[in-house]
Amino acid sequence: MSEYEQLRVAIVIPAYNEGRSIGGVVAEMHKELSKTKYRYEVVVVDDGSKDDTATLALQAGARVIRHILNTGSGGATATGLSYAQQSGFGVAATIDADGQHEAIDLAKGLEKIRDGEADLLIGSRLMSSSGMSHIKVLGNRGLSTITNLLFGVTVTDSQSGLRIFSKKALDRLKWKTSGYEFCSEMLWRAKQQGLVIREYPIKAIYTDYSTSKGQNNWNGFNIVIALVSRRIMELFE
Repeated sequence: MSEYEQLRVAIVIPAYNEGRSIGGVVAEMHKELSKTKYRYEVVVVDDGSKDDTATLALQAGARVIRHILNTGSGGATATGLSYAQQSGFGVAATIDADGQHEAIDLAKGLEKIRDGEADLLIGSRLMSSSGMSHIKVLGNRGLSTITNLLFGVTVTDSQSGLRIFSKKALDRLKWKTSGYEFCSEMLWRAKQQGLVIREYPIKAIYTDYSTSKGQNNWNGFNIVIALVSRRIMELFE
């Protein structure tokens, strides 16, 4: 059996009310990854959706894990990665459910993880920010700066949903927040665990739908408050 065929990969997609996009996202993952020799599984974590997200994900060929209640992006991601770790996958990746990530970029990242370039690999939209609005660029750079100031982790795109985890990262990474602020906290925990964090450039696909589902600058303010609160709390624990 080749090195490729020995590597089991879990593609985790946290999803909340993503019926408009989830079927196409799962199908695109299958289309691209079926060209590789990886043994993979697409795992959709339906985070308490009120629409047909779970049904459409199943029909497209995903394993679906359902939350009865909405736990937030961080909670849904933790569920998916925990499933990957407990099921013995050697690598896991997360992507957004709104269709903004290209499957080919994910495949490129899997090659980098397989070659041992990082423990936590982040697909950065800001290493080449063409297609992103100036407001999104400003907001993401601002949150990345806050992440650096609070936790000492320097990355260009701290909020990217495309992340790839080595077996070492799967076994060690845990976080305490459940909202979007978990993206920055994850980097902090990775640093605490001595994991190697790297980035690589990816293309982000922005449609009216994905733009409407994304974070706005007010959410960014709430993320900063949550991160500062978590940092202060931990000083006294």
